[in-house]
Amino acid sequence: MNEAGSALRAETPVTVDGQGLPLWLLLELTYRCPLKCPWCNNPLDFDLYQNELTTEEWVDVLRQGRRLGAVQLGFSGGEPLQRRDLEELVGEATRLGYYTNLITSGIGLNETRLAALRQAGLKQIQLSLQACDAELNNRLVGADAYDHKLAAARAIKAHGFPMVLNVPVSRHNIEQAPAMLAFAEELGIEYVEFANLQYYNWALINRADLLPTREQIAAAEEVVVEARARVGRRMTIYFVITDYYDERPKACMKGWGNIHLTIAPDGAALPCQEARVIEGLEFPNVRDHDLGWIWRESPVFQKFRGENWMQEPCRSCSERGHDYGGCRCQAFLLTGDAASTDPVCSKSPHHHLIEEAVAAAMTNRPNRLIMRQRGLNRA
Repeated sequence: MNEAGSALRAETPVTVDGQGLPLWLLLELTYRCPLKCPWCNNPLDFDLYQNELTTEEWVDVLRQGRRLGAVQLGFSGGEPLQRRDLEELVGEATRLGYYTNLITSGIGLNETRLAALRQAGLKQIQLSLQACDAELNNRLVGADAYDHKLAAARAIKAHGFPMVLNVPVSRHNIEQAPAMLAFAEELGIEYVEFANLQYYNWALINRADLLPTREQIAAAEEVVVEARARVGRRMTIYFVITDYYDERPKACMKGWGNIHLTIAPDGAALPCQEARVIEGLEFPNVRDHDLGWIWRESPVFQKFRGENWMQEPCRSCSERGHDYGGCRCQAFLLTGDAASTDPVCSKSPHHHLIEEAVAAAMTNRPNRLIMRQRGLNRA
């Protein structure tokens, strides 16, 4: 990674000690979504999970989460606005004392719902935007969404919400960084997150068409560094680099079952959004178990906690307390063994898989994206 990348990392350190508590609770209210993003982090078989928790069941999860120590709460999906009870759930979360975030595509967000969410106590909104021109944005999400997203962004700011502009970065839109930053400055958006895609589920099957080049990433980083110097404290800009261009993996969720807890639409409790990709694990359901037992005692949340599960070279590595061996989901997807060292790490015996994936992407001609769709894995 270039010097700009190192500087970006140094300026935005993240040190979180949850002291054994699930500080961040993410509620995936539904997998339903009007968009067809080819990097969606929902499971490939998302359409099979239709037995969504009821309003009362989600309220019970919220109450159990607060008793367990959760403070940050994200409402996600799919598209959470597909749930008619979203405002009711936000209101209950506000009464319980959560800091609430809505993570949305903006489709379905209108003046009426924004006013209701404001009244319910919603604290912050994260809106995704894929490009600053209609043709590219709509092509990337597989829907006529651009005008809706721009209107949603302006309405969010008009209602006084702090806002995160989330840009899922791929080879197709990475050169839009200057336009995205100009748009954010114009609206007075407080946070911009350039999130280079992480390759799971839909992003993984489209990896060869989505992975940017090193040169594209370096150029985008320079744009971000210059923008940071220009805007100062008026706007915080994050640049999340894909693991594939690093020598070490990220400390995924600060370690398995350490500070993060996801509840899927059907009530499955997951240590991270992607955990269902690991075959052979049985995830407990909030319909069957207390959230406290799930977090503290369930076998699946214990499985990759600490260091006892580690294989070499992680087991004897001096850096194991920094990156926790990397991502268990990525390790499984690339090696077939969730306990192996994340292949992103240059010390991994499987690091060649990353090098080969990058090489394959660089020789691939884009624009053959497989869009999110029902029944893909059963075709």
